[in-house]
Amino acid sequence: MSIIKFIASKTFLKQLLLAIVALVVFCFIMLKWLNVTTNHGNFEMVPNLKGKSLTVAKIALEDSNLVMKVQDSANYNPNYPKFSVIEQEPVAGTKVKKNRKIYITLNPSGYRKMKIPNGLIDKTFRQVKPSLEALGFKIGKITYVNNIGKDMVLKLTHKGKTLKAGDKLAKTSVIDLILGNGNRP
Repeated sequence: MSIIKFIASKTFLKQLLLAIVALVVFCFIMLKWLNVTTNHGNFEMVPNLKGKSLTVAKIALEDSNLVMKVQDSANYNPNYPKFSVIEQEPVAGTKVKKNRKIYITLNPSGYRKMKIPNGLIDKTFRQVKPSLEALGFKIGKITYVNNIGKDMVLKLTHKGKTLKAGDKLAKTSVIDLILGNGNRP
């Protein structure tokens, strides 16, 4: 029997029609099953959690049938209270499915502590200032004393306490500098 006669036979056409009907029925059943199991068309609205405390955010998400996942704390933001939500993913107003995880980022209790780097003493003010500002410190009061090195950093202080390399201060702390004025003592 040749292949052309086989394809044109009633048996082959009957089997082909049966396979197509079975495929259509299978697809219809799968689509109905997916609609039921995925809650198609049922959404929860993500509430706005920014600025809220951890407990208030948890209650708001539980009321909306959503799950809270806390990500690592970010850099301190003084515009928000301590330990409050500063970011959320997905954003407020997004429609999501029930029991979706909402990832939140908390505001830490304060600025991160930074180490005073080595080698700042006996360097010029021009070299020290960018190093300190790159770490997030602010330059405060500049005092000049008699020393042959003009604009050479002799001492770093914070609130009257002398700082040395390795000391830790909160980011944005104000560091006062004592510099040489170029005159012999």
